[in-house]
Amino acid sequence: MSAVALQQDVEAGVERVRERIAGACERAGRDPASITLVAVSKGQPTEAIAAAREAGIRHFGENRIQEAVPKIEDATAAGVEATWHLVGHLQSNKAKAAANAFDVIHSVDSARLLRRLEAAAPAPRDVLLQVNVAAEPQKEGVAPDEVEGLVEAAGRTANLRLRGLMTIAPIAGDPGEVRPVFRSLRLLAERFQLPALSMGMTDDFEVAIEEGATLVRVGRAIFGERRS
Repeated sequence: MSAVALQQDVEAGVERVRERIAGACERAGRDPASITLVAVSKGQPTEAIAAAREAGIRHFGENRIQEAVPKIEDATAAGVEATWHLVGHLQSNKAKAAANAFDVIHSVDSARLLRRLEAAAPAPRDVLLQVNVAAEPQKEGVAPDEVEGLVEAAGRTANLRLRGLMTIAPIAGDPGEVRPVFRSLRLLAERFQLPALSMGMTDDFEVAIEEGATLVRVGRAIFGERRS
């Protein structure tokens, strides 16, 4: 695909997603400016990231450290100024690399990982706690009743700023079926007075916004299928 075609493709995807965000916000009586769109660039080349940045995207999400670090370096060298979010599972032995590469880490799920990030972060980092609301055995994240302990552990760190909670909803044919998952996370965040809610992806982010999401993680609807 030519650079011009790629730019047009990505711009169209961004526009469609922003229209869907605006529609969800209108239904929920919310301001679209209250939603941070995180473009998940897993499997996308630097050129696609640059195209999204040109289309107005300021926040990018990556899933895997090994793929993300060289990509972030390449994008930065190419002049792409962005806020980088780690949205995939993070093993504690990769905490140092994550703390150095990412501005926001969505997937904290243990006190050990908090300690590793705290020790490694070269500057204050924003973090979110990943909660496995639906108790799916194949997914990472803590149980809802474990959140309080992690909130307390995060409060004892000096270099990490606990912003909120994250979840990945079950796959459903009808996005409305996962509405209770998003609602449960919102109520949990309200209990601990945490303002950020990272929930909702390409197939269900509109329902997530209606239930209070402040960050939505969207890849396929912006970029299409993986390009690399």
